[in-house]
Amino acid sequence: MGYQGWFDCPSENAPKNPWSHWARRGLTPDDITVDMFPDLSEFDKADLCALPGFTIEGKQAYLYSAWAPKIVDRHFRWMKDASLDGVLVQRFLSDIPRRRATGDVVLKNIIAAAKANGRVFAIEYDVSGANPEKFFDIMSEDWQYLVHDLKITAQPGYLHHKGKPVLSVWGMGFLDRHPPEDPAVAKRAVAWFKSGAPEECRVTYMGGVPSRWRTLAGDSRKEEGWAEVYAMMDVIQPWTVGRYGNLEGVDKWKNEAIVPDLAATKETGQLYMPVVFPGFSWANLNRNATKPAKQNQIPRLGGQFLWRQAVDARNAGATVLKIAMFDEVNEGTAVMKVAAKRTEAPEQGYWLTLDADGMNLPNDWYLKLSGEITMMFHGKRQPREEMPIKPGK
Repeated sequence: MGYQGWFDCPSENAPKNPWSHWARRGLTPDDITVDMFPDLSEFDKADLCALPGFTIEGKQAYLYSAWAPKIVDRHFRWMKDASLDGVLVQRFLSDIPRRRATGDVVLKNIIAAAKANGRVFAIEYDVSGANPEKFFDIMSEDWQYLVHDLKITAQPGYLHHKGKPVLSVWGMGFLDRHPPEDPAVAKRAVAWFKSGAPEECRVTYMGGVPSRWRTLAGDSRKEEGWAEVYAMMDVIQPWTVGRYGNLEGVDKWKNEAIVPDLAATKETGQLYMPVVFPGFSWANLNRNATKPAKQNQIPRLGGQFLWRQAVDARNAGATVLKIAMFDEVNEGTAVMKVAAKRTEAPEQGYWLTLDADGMNLPNDWYLKLSGEITMMFHGKRQPREEMPIKPGK
């Protein structure tokens, strides 16, 4: 799964950016930037932040900060309880200076939580919005800092493949605000991480690439040189969130993209990692857009949408999978425990809860379903169209 870990709220642990990614500055219902409300019933109030002006059934509403170690540890305990393998930790290049200046607290929380709960993790750099002139220098210098100073690849939970640490770089090759534009620059970046870096910093390179990477169409840059960039990567992870929105679209994507993608990567000896997502909604995040986003834009269908994607990927021949995401409540793709009923979210504002499609689901439904998907990809469960679990079972 992907793990954002970017949520802050006013506390001694988070020295800057209070309410970062939860809300805009005003903290009114119109300022909220998440659609799903996290279920916080298992957390101590002392580890949470009161959300001013918001109540749940007349009582004060709270949110959390990933800067608090107990919060992150609980998240990883949920992963352990659901038998989920672990996460790709999102590390935005634009946010690295702040993270490092304040001690990389969230990353250290993740390292500790992965160790305590026996889960794996790996870094996934996100180049979105990064300075095109400096993005590689920032990324390569930071990776050396993580390896040499934080000893991150020596941590017991750090993910390795074929004797090398796994590193994912998400966003190269995408159109619009994703550097670099020149595929030659991207080739140099991939080559450095694979073979040009100091030996202890060399990696199994995973590319978070456009969904149409193979055909250089759609969301991919069109220059022929990008095909050479993608061919250099050890693992191909195409971004599919929002590329289809119903079960028919899921099946169509399998036939038009996943099957030929797998054939292409088999020829080149690359590992292919499809991305699946439970649903999508970013109405609050895009409330002020010229064309406001639709509420519950891609319905979850009680889990059928996520399950069908995973079954299709497995039946097509995929052996590994990424679920987007663990904690992404901004875009409504979170699989962690969230408010299941509208009455469990704040009375103020719009919230997408698990009963939005008329189904009575427990707050951990998508953790359990993700666990079933994990079992399927570990070969412990056969793929079948019917979901293997029922609410409350």
